[in-house]
This record gives sequence, structure tokens and C-alpha cells, in this order.
Amino acid sequence: MGELRKLPNIAEKLETQLEHVGIKTVEQLREIGSYEAWLRILANDPSACIMRLSSLEGAIQGMRWHNLDVGTKKSLKEFYDLHKAKK
Repeated sequence: MGELRKLPNIAEKLETQLEHVGIKTVEQLREIGSYEAWLRILANDPSACIMRLSSLEGAIQGMRWHNLDVGTKKSLKEFYDLHKAKK
């Protein structure tokens, strides 16, 4: 198990995807942020969904994605809709 899997919401598949796009540490993920990390994953995997984006944000905040506040969930959904529509 790598360093990223110690974060909430990060299972083996998501950790592998993050590593594949050059994000190998918790510090890198926090520095890059959930939006950019998700965009990098989306470039390689068009099935990247809103739950994956939410999982990344929750991991950065240190909580299960279900517990993100309403404002954060709304911002994530708007970002997702904007970028997923382009694919």
C-alpha cells in the first residue's frame, strides 16, 4: 500500500491512476489540488466521474467525500459539469 492509500477515499485503483499522472505523494496531491488531479486522470480515463473528483477533494480535506459541505459539493459538481461536457 502506497502513501496515497492512507488517505480517506483513495483505494488501489485511484492511487494507481494518481501515480500514473505523476502524483505520488500526499503533499503533491494537496499542492496540485483535486481539480487538476481529476483533470489529469480524465485525460487518461474518460470514465472519470463526479465521485472520483469528490473522493479526491475529500482525501485532501481528510474526510470521506460524503461529508464534504454543501458548498464544496456544489462547486465540484459545477466544475465536473463544465469539464465533462467537453469530453
